[in-house]
Amino acid sequence: MLEEKGGLHEQNIKDDTQGRQWGTGMRVRRWILLGLWILSLITISFYGGAVSYGFFFGVTLVPVISLIYLLCVYFRFKIYQETESRNMVCDQPMSYYFVLENEDYFAYTGISVRMYSSFSHVEEFPDNVEYELLPGDKSTYETKIVCKYRGEYGIGVKEVILTDFFRLFRLRHVVSGQIKAMVSPKIVQLSELSSIVDMPILSRQDAFGNTEPDILVRDYVQGDSLKQVHWKATAREGKLKIRTMTGRENQGISIFCDTKRHSEEMRDYLPLENKILEAFLAVGFFFAGKEMEFFFCYGQGEVIRGRVDGIKEFEGFYHRVSEIAFDEGCEPQEALEHAMEWGDVWNSRIVFCILHELTPAMMELTERLIAGGIIVVMYLITNQDPADYVKQGSIRRRIVVIPVEAGLEGRM
Repeated sequence: MLEEKGGLHEQNIKDDTQGRQWGTGMRVRRWILLGLWILSLITISFYGGAVSYGFFFGVTLVPVISLIYLLCVYFRFKIYQETESRNMVCDQPMSYYFVLENEDYFAYTGISVRMYSSFSHVEEFPDNVEYELLPGDKSTYETKIVCKYRGEYGIGVKEVILTDFFRLFRLRHVVSGQIKAMVSPKIVQLSELSSIVDMPILSRQDAFGNTEPDILVRDYVQGDSLKQVHWKATAREGKLKIRTMTGRENQGISIFCDTKRHSEEMRDYLPLENKILEAFLAVGFFFAGKEMEFFFCYGQGEVIRGRVDGIKEFEGFYHRVSEIAFDEGCEPQEALEHAMEWGDVWNSRIVFCILHELTPAMMELTERLIAGGIIVVMYLITNQDPADYVKQGSIRRRIVVIPVEAGLEGRM
């Protein structure tokens, strides 16, 4: 996860570096002031007089006056900010502005603004700018803000840094009424799915490559059509058996999505969950755009399942995906196993699984699907070394590794 964390904290590191520089400068000035104060004491002790006492009181009052001034600004300072809407979509700019205002009778100086930078970006925002506001003055900044990830989090101005005239003290003013954005995942329009471009060739190989009829049987599950019952196998085993003809009869498409929260840290789980849902929507939109029906399922306390029949029903699917709540207790292998109790999965020609990690239990489930004549495409969203995963793949279990911060076009 090093690449991911590095990307999220680049601006934070920059802010911390700037803070250390300011802190170093302030410490130098404080040491200078302390040296002058000690010098004033020495002057009073050895020489006395009005000048010496005036010098002493002047040096003593400088930090006191600076601190009082800074506290007055801290409690009287006003900042207003707003966006065009709190409901946003990843990577789509939204109008945003903030206003710094001085409603007092004395000037404000040394005011700088810090933005939330891990999950959003303010366009053309000048770095290292300090504002000075005369009495009755205000400064307005209008721009665009872009959210990077799906989720709910703070955007815009996070805090205001206030510095006194002599730059001896600095206070952080946490902005009240912070903006909480509700960010939906974006839809990536894929020109093709690289993982299945050879499917027509694969179908012909399945249809003609075997010396015996390519007919497989499996146990009946709820939702199967009685037209698919293999009566000879049913009579032989004493229970309903369903026939499948690999590559010819099953034409359905199923998409399964991992909804487990894999970390407690927002900087870790937010980009990952965003990419998982982005891939989920991308596969769905690819088939909906071709007016191809697909079945989808994911865990959400219970297994949520549904169908999308072409582009006209995609909007409802998009809203359902946007509202998915990831949960640490939602094990993907359990959700997929429950989904496999219904006939929609078994009637599929291809099952797409969008996951964060491969487990022995998940591999065993995909083996069962493959044995039923189904091709499994596993999109693994991770920043770990893909070599160990790729070698576990085969022509019928295709494993595609997608880095968390990578684009989907050309990878899926």
